[in-house]
Parts: sequence; C-alpha cells; structure tokens
Amino acid sequence: MPRTAELRRNTTETQIFLSANLDGTGSHRLSTGVGFFDHMLTHLSKHSLIDLTVEAVGDLHIDAHHTVEDVGICFGTVLKTALGDKAGIRRYGDATVPMDETLVTAAVDLSGRPFLVWKANIPNEILGTFQAQLGEEFWRAVSSAGAFNLHVIVHHGHNTHHLLEATFKAIARALRQAIEPDPRSTAIPSTKGVL
Repeated sequence: MPRTAELRRNTTETQIFLSANLDGTGSHRLSTGVGFFDHMLTHLSKHSLIDLTVEAVGDLHIDAHHTVEDVGICFGTVLKTALGDKAGIRRYGDATVPMDETLVTAAVDLSGRPFLVWKANIPNEILGTFQAQLGEEFWRAVSSAGAFNLHVIVHHGHNTHHLLEATFKAIARALRQAIEPDPRSTAIPSTKGVL
C-alpha cells in the first residue's frame, strides 16, 4: 500500500493544501508566503525523504504565526494518516546533527501519544518574516496532530539560523528512521498490539 495522504484545511485565518509521500525521495513543492519557513520545510523534506507539497495562504498581514502553526497541524495529520496502523515500521528514531557551531539531538516515538519536550534556547530573532519561536510552535502542532512523542535538545550554538536549521534537520532525520519499514517485522511495534 502506498503511504501517502493529503489534506485541504480552510479556516478564516489560513487556506492550506498539504500532501506527503512517506516513501519518496525528498522532492518538494513549497509555497507558504514565509521564505524562511519554506527554507525549513525544504530541509524537512530533503532529510526525511518525504515528498512534500505545501500550498498555504495565510493572514500574513498580521504575522506568520497562524500559517506556521496550521501547516504544522496539516503535516502532523497527514503523517498520521499516511502511517495507517503503523504495522512494520521502526517506530523510534533519533538523530544528532551538527551545523557549524550548533549541535542538536532529536528523538521520535510514533507512539500514538502526543508530547513535545523542547530544550532549545533559541534567541527570539526575526529571520525574514519568521519569528524564531515559531519553530517550537510548528513542532508542537506537528507532534500534537501527528500523535507522537518528540524530544529536541540543543546542546550548544548561538547563530539563530543555524539553531533552527539544525533542529529541522535533526527532526527530519529522526522521523526518517522512525517511519522506515523494519526489515525484520511486519507487526505493529507495540506489546499492546496498537499504536
């Protein structure tokens, strides 16, 4: 079965179409109106090998918050849908990614239980039109809608661009590992028999 899903979500704040292929090559078509966010989504797609299409129109005359959060809700929802019952996946993934002076670790458990631990002291700068604190908001929305545990630890670093980019890359790599088919098992990876 192809592990693909798509979602169209329209609210008074945002209109979003998002599709994903979990068994892709990292190809992407991204248009959110927030340049730095598109840059981060490019890393998410490339390093997770998830083919990703995002078309978002949001109330950017206010700020980027609603657009970023709602894309996160859509991505988490599509990820959960595409994974189905999660039979035959590895379930867990982790990655530590360096980027120049920055080092970030991310760990994922596709447990069916949403939880975000964000130990990342990232300066609240504005990169283009993207407030740095929106990185946490995006991943909180993804982990909540996707119903999975996500732990992020920034070990060190000071350049805000590097901190966010290494974070997106580390999470992408952890997700890539967690969604991979396990060559040794086709069962649901839980003693409960359900995730």
